[in-house]
Amino acid sequence: MDPVRLTIAPELAGTSGSAIHWLWRQVFLALGRPWQEVPLTAPCDLAYVIAPEQAPAAHTVILATPERWAAPGSARLVEVAIADAPFVIRYADDANLPMSVERREDGCVVPRDVLFDLYWLLTGQAERHWPQDGHGFYDLTGTTWAATRLLELAPAAEIVGWLQDQLEHLGPASPRWPGGKRAALAITHDVDYPEVVRWLEPARIVARQRGNGLGPAWRVLTGQTDHWRFPQWMEFEASFGARSAFYFVARQGSLVEYARGTPDPFYDVTAPRFQDLFRTLRAGGWEVGMHASYRAYESEERFAAEKAKLEAAAGAPVLGNRHHYWHMNPADVEETLQMHGAIGLLYDTSLTHDRYLGWRRGTNIPFFPYSQRSGQEIGVLQLPVAWMDAQLMQRTDLTQPQRETLACELIDRTATHGGLFVANVHDYVFDDELYPGWLATLRAGLEHVVARGDFWIATPAAIAQHWIERYRILREASAGLTLGLPDALRR
Repeated sequence: MDPVRLTIAPELAGTSGSAIHWLWRQVFLALGRPWQEVPLTAPCDLAYVIAPEQAPAAHTVILATPERWAAPGSARLVEVAIADAPFVIRYADDANLPMSVERREDGCVVPRDVLFDLYWLLTGQAERHWPQDGHGFYDLTGTTWAATRLLELAPAAEIVGWLQDQLEHLGPASPRWPGGKRAALAITHDVDYPEVVRWLEPARIVARQRGNGLGPAWRVLTGQTDHWRFPQWMEFEASFGARSAFYFVARQGSLVEYARGTPDPFYDVTAPRFQDLFRTLRAGGWEVGMHASYRAYESEERFAAEKAKLEAAAGAPVLGNRHHYWHMNPADVEETLQMHGAIGLLYDTSLTHDRYLGWRRGTNIPFFPYSQRSGQEIGVLQLPVAWMDAQLMQRTDLTQPQRETLACELIDRTATHGGLFVANVHDYVFDDELYPGWLATLRAGLEHVVARGDFWIATPAAIAQHWIERYRILREASAGLTLGLPDALRR
């Protein structure tokens, strides 16, 4: 496969050079195309320049805006125009809207800096302006993001799809997913509450279901039912040909700590019951992953110790992680993302919102994040989450059919982009009597995926390994774009 010939104006190689190289690497990784940097005057497929005349022999010219790169956090979203590809987003200081692509006989000139748009989305520039609660969860009330449901549209993936269209003249690219599948799906479970507190849980059930919860509450109180449903989960998922990941918390919390603001689960992964479970899961092809404790990000040593404890209990390396309560450093998420590499994780799947459906960084395509502080690509793959069960089930304005429709719409959106759909459904919601409708939403989504027939269903670890190997092959076939590339990934 011939590489994409890319030229970048030398004026952009200053403080923004590492970020620009990182972005192009993520784009070409998503597109499945090797790359080659060429001089400005050479014939090329893509040019990222200040003015069109800098690259007279380019097929597609994208005009950069250096002033944006100088202060990326100052760009504020005011409008969404996703139908006007590639102009997905508009900022407060954009003028003369809309800006149209100038078509030429042999290509086009794009007056909008879509590469900056990708940077703005994938590095979460808008997040610095959003209020946070005590857990670090963002409140998008009154924002364009909420009003337009922009998170559900995956605007960064839209931009990548538009760039893919510009390279069709190069012929077929490397398939994104195995077996010729259009998209991928992973089921994940945060194991928060596998062993009920029998004297406490009945009150919670009644609070959720009121009078309807009296029967289930009694059965929990008397030990007739509980939350330990791992065999049922395995049987359910196997019926769809699926294997999921269960993320376990290695640090054992308590009710006292919970009341004081550290809400870690109460179970002990070193107990014989859990060690037997780990063997059963692994033998059946399920993944045992890590659910980092609420404050794990505060200490690399503590984080690494949790991983080592879970690996010892599980009898196997832990490849993936999700933070409990999605709780990374609220003031510096990238610091936590860098820590993932330091403790030896292969992937993480924590970049999402607690309350809002869709993709927090605007993409349903796996990517390696970027550290704005160090100017380096972070070498631990991020698998974006599309949907967590509570996001739909706690919305009383929706009927159950509406919840299922929304989940299926996200799946279809993922397929449109050829992306990855990651579902997060908690371990304790399997019982429909205790959590009416929660499992039904996942079932509807899986039935929709199976009916489509174009999704690769795999564990997150298998998906991450596929994506990382894909990246290695593309880098070895490429030349250039090395700024910000970790030493471990250089040839």
